[in-house]
Amino acid sequence: MHINRVSKTVKGGKRFGFAALVVVGDGSGRVGFGHGKAREVPEAITKATAAARKKMIRIPLKEGRTLHHDGRGRFGAGKVTVRTAPPGTGIIAGGPMRAVFESLGVADVVTKSVGTSNPYNMIRATFDALANQSSPKSVAQRRGKKVADLLGRGGASEAEVEADAAAIAE
Repeated sequence: MHINRVSKTVKGGKRFGFAALVVVGDGSGRVGFGHGKAREVPEAITKATAAARKKMIRIPLKEGRTLHHDGRGRFGAGKVTVRTAPPGTGIIAGGPMRAVFESLGVADVVTKSVGTSNPYNMIRATFDALANQSSPKSVAQRRGKKVADLLGRGGASEAEVEADAAAIAE
C-alpha cells in the first residue's frame, strides 16, 4: 500500500532501506495491517504481510456489505469518520482507507479523513473506528436480551421484527 525509502548516512555514503505498509484481509470481515523494514522492497513487503496476518481483527458486517453503525476513530492527529451506506453507494474513501475497506469486504461505506494524510496514522485511526463496531447480536448477548427486543420496531408486527432479527443475527 505504501513504500517509504529511508536512508542512513554512513562513512562511505548513504545506505538505503525500505519501509512497507501493508493491509491484508479475507474479503469477508477480517482485516489487519502491518509494516516491515528491510534493505530490499520485496523483503520489506514480506515482513509487513507477515505482521499484518498476525494482527488481523474481525469486524461484524451488516448484510455482508456495510457496517452496522457509524463510527469515529482517532490516532495522533488523524481523525476518521466512517458511515454506513445504502446498497449501490460503493466505497467512498481516500487512499489508505479505501484499501482497508476493499480488503475487509465492505461494498458500501462513506468515510472522511481529517487532520493528516500520513498513511500510517490514517490506517491506525481507521482501525480504531472499526474496532468500536458492534453487531446487534453481540449487544443483545451482552445485555441478556433477544435481538428482536433490541430492534423493537415501532409499528412493525412481531413477525416482521423476528424476521429482521433473524436476518441480522446471521
